[in-house]
Amino acid sequence: MRIFISLILALCLAGMAIAQDDTASTRFGGDDYIAGSRVVHDTPGADDLFAAGESLSLEAEVTDSVVAFGRDVVMTGAMGGDIYSAAFEITLQGPVGGDAMLAGYSVTIDSPISGDLRAAASEINLAAPVGGSAILLASEVSLDGVIAGDAMISAQTVDFGRGAEVAGTLILYEEEPGTLDVPERVAPDDRVLRRLQSDWDSDVPDFPTPVKPRNVVGGFLSGVLLVALIAALIAGLLPDQLAAMRRRVIDAPFGMLWLGFLTMSAIIGSAVLFAMTVIGLLVTPASIFVAILTGVLGYVIGAYAFGVGLMLAVGRDEPDSIGDRALAAGIGALAAGLIGLIPFLGWLFVLGVALAGVGALAARLFQPAFFTEPA
Repeated sequence: MRIFISLILALCLAGMAIAQDDTASTRFGGDDYIAGSRVVHDTPGADDLFAAGESLSLEAEVTDSVVAFGRDVVMTGAMGGDIYSAAFEITLQGPVGGDAMLAGYSVTIDSPISGDLRAAASEINLAAPVGGSAILLASEVSLDGVIAGDAMISAQTVDFGRGAEVAGTLILYEEEPGTLDVPERVAPDDRVLRRLQSDWDSDVPDFPTPVKPRNVVGGFLSGVLLVALIAALIAGLLPDQLAAMRRRVIDAPFGMLWLGFLTMSAIIGSAVLFAMTVIGLLVTPASIFVAILTGVLGYVIGAYAFGVGLMLAVGRDEPDSIGDRALAAGIGALAAGLIGLIPFLGWLFVLGVALAGVGALAARLFQPAFFTEPA
């Protein structure tokens, strides 16, 4: 619970810092909280460190634990306790006095870890000793250090360097047991166990899944395709209504944004009010479901309107078929998703697209007096 609360504080600092393209930091109760776009922690004396940002350089010694989240994390200072880190790329160059739990795309460990190591990535490079046991999940593993305890490794390829050694039992998870070659100097055959990769999930439950670019890209494109399909379905069932809502967003984007904000506030607020009556707790899940459904439909409508706006801007005609409308929704979702990758501001843009769509939906359903169609 303490780590959770501290992480929330660090993420709040991150939001403020990234919005201002600056670094925010504070020391509270002997612990350091620091966040920003590019973070450098070089002030010694912290008991614990909680850091979040795009690029983290942790240079100062920390007495106890470190929690770090970002895109690139480089740790060069000595860490007296445990380390918890998730990032696209993690480089550990300072000694760790406790355990290390690391997850990302690329994990490089060049300094000793006194406790246990748990790492999940696409690529893991371990070139330093581990005082306890090690669990490694990756596509490619390079081992050039001594593991004092047992080791569990699941990988497509494992490169054992000259300094590689496992003092305990080495458990290898392979697609076909026996495909990975283990030199005698790493571990003798009587201390090597081979199992199927399909057994990994049952043997090591709740272990982090390594980040793979194809999964990230695939998930992004799947979301774009889903938006296009929902828009095509709506266009097939309610073509005129969808066109009318799209025109509202294009003609009065800020008006629809304002109305969408009011609509979502009313729906979410109703869930709170129902809960306050105690009896209405039974209705609260329905209010939450309506809020989620409204947000999804709003994003589809907003993305469709954004896509049509882009098509009109380059000289294309308004879409008049289901295929053209699906294409417009896909273009809008793709463009909005790419803009959404911009730190902080991108998220606000995506939120604005969804709220504008919600506003158009509310205007169509309820016809408030200030948004009625002229006679």
